[in-house]
Amino acid sequence: MADENDVLTDLNADPAAGSNGADNRPTFGVLNQYVKDLSVENPNAPTSYQWQEQPRVDIQVNIASKAITDEVHEVELKMTARADAEQGAMYIVELAYCGLVGIRNVPDEHAHAFLFAETPRLLFPYARSIISSAVTEAGFPPLMLEPMDFGALYQQQLEARAAQQNEGAPAPTGNA
Repeated sequence: MADENDVLTDLNADPAAGSNGADNRPTFGVLNQYVKDLSVENPNAPTSYQWQEQPRVDIQVNIASKAITDEVHEVELKMTARADAEQGAMYIVELAYCGLVGIRNVPDEHAHAFLFAETPRLLFPYARSIISSAVTEAGFPPLMLEPMDFGALYQQQLEARAAQQNEGAPAPTGNA
């Protein structure tokens, strides 16, 4: 029997666990990835296969996040790849590629950065592969998209948003 001077120590105890045994450590990760929507249009086939000019390729990327529960969010990486020639569209590929992301005990500003910068960075290689395959299946050479720096894009968006907010604010008067 232990006397009151003995200290019981559990070396396996998590130091981040709260007094009630709850885990209070910041945790986040991708739980699942999936194609939510995929559209491939080849509107001018078969004549577009005869066109000789190099197409103009336009890539559009949008990121959205929706809370599913308090700790789970769906992040949608929406990409549109469009190739146009003088005669018209060669192909249009629209992809909504999503990830379910779990976030627990993370401050809002860090959670926002994870949802809008880190998660798209993790999803992008898979979305890029799907778009390349879709273009190939439409009968065109694969579209090889360059990697994207979602962290830098996120910073640009934050700076643009801050600049917009400052435009509407009154000019400082110099009084404290």
